[in-house]
Amino acid sequence: MSLDPVQVMSGQVKGLKVGPSSNGDSRGSWEEKEDQDNVGLATKPKPVTGRRTRKVEGGVFFPKPENAVTVAVSSRVLFRTEREQKVFEQDGVEEYLRFQIEHENEPFTPGPAFPFVKALEAVNCRLRELYPQSEELFDIVLVTYNHAHVGIRLINTINHHNLFIERFCMTGGSSPIGYLKAWQTNLYLSADADKVREALSEGIAAATMFTSEKVTEVSESQLRVAFDGDAVLFSDESERIFKAHGLDKFFEHERDNEDTLLDHGPLKGFLEALGKLQKKFYAKGQRLDCPIRTYLVTARSAASSGIRALKTLRAWGLEIDEALFLAGAPKGPMLEKIRPHIYFDDQMFHVEGAAEMGTVAAHVPYGIAQKHNAKQNSSVRK
Repeated sequence: MSLDPVQVMSGQVKGLKVGPSSNGDSRGSWEEKEDQDNVGLATKPKPVTGRRTRKVEGGVFFPKPENAVTVAVSSRVLFRTEREQKVFEQDGVEEYLRFQIEHENEPFTPGPAFPFVKALEAVNCRLRELYPQSEELFDIVLVTYNHAHVGIRLINTINHHNLFIERFCMTGGSSPIGYLKAWQTNLYLSADADKVREALSEGIAAATMFTSEKVTEVSESQLRVAFDGDAVLFSDESERIFKAHGLDKFFEHERDNEDTLLDHGPLKGFLEALGKLQKKFYAKGQRLDCPIRTYLVTARSAASSGIRALKTLRAWGLEIDEALFLAGAPKGPMLEKIRPHIYFDDQMFHVEGAAEMGTVAAHVPYGIAQKHNAKQNSSVRK
């Protein structure tokens, strides 16, 4: 199975698709209608029952953005909204808003980012047990292009699924990137590839998530995050050599620069943030029982080009729990064994291979591979 990135981004590929645009990150959904407040409801919403009190030991607690590891998640990747998309496409924005309010006591079903968010919350529970007064926690912000009218349904859904998400950004069609910077966001996950690229251009770690028909069961007690190396944790310097001059020149370049550190890539900061929280568990003697585990899954060869990657991580003071150098072998089978909550890669065919094996994979649209894919698509169209 080989995916055309244009088809992928437009949701045309069976089995792997971008979340629907009506309940999240497509500005086009809202541009055509300026008067969004005049919903004209004929049906009075039913009263909400069974709300829970959101407390932690010692009371309700919200970390300051400067102390927390902030993960901003689009409503389109946290939940699934295909039915709402059909209403929007067939009947327009006003009927869509009316539909959302009339169904606001019906929770959305979990989307591809849902297990990842649950795992973040599981880590927070462990951190609060060890450090009751610490603000060094994961802080989850729900980001949506939706009108505020849809907020009630989102809140009801969050309560239904027992999620601890108190911070919302409902932008009504405006770009959320400025808000992400204000939140000091460490990671942004969205179904909108354009907004992900915009976030990356502003120095925010970001990735595009997709909905896959096959989903592998993941751990409920240990957060597992897997990273590609080049153009994800590291810059695309070495990948540029490979794309321009081939594998032999790439190996030669890596040998000649074995003691020269690679520059940082867009997800380095998020790995640093994970490492910072890991060390809090290590300090309490829980290295072997740490609820965070990280993986490097790279197409690099170990003997021919692995030393430079490992030396770079060591010089940065970063620990990777497991490193898999696959020497060009498919990543999907390895990821199936790891069962990460999320895997980050800059190349769509690796995202595709992971999805085929049931792994939730996120595309980081950064580096030379994006231009290479664009050229391929252009050639196909010609």
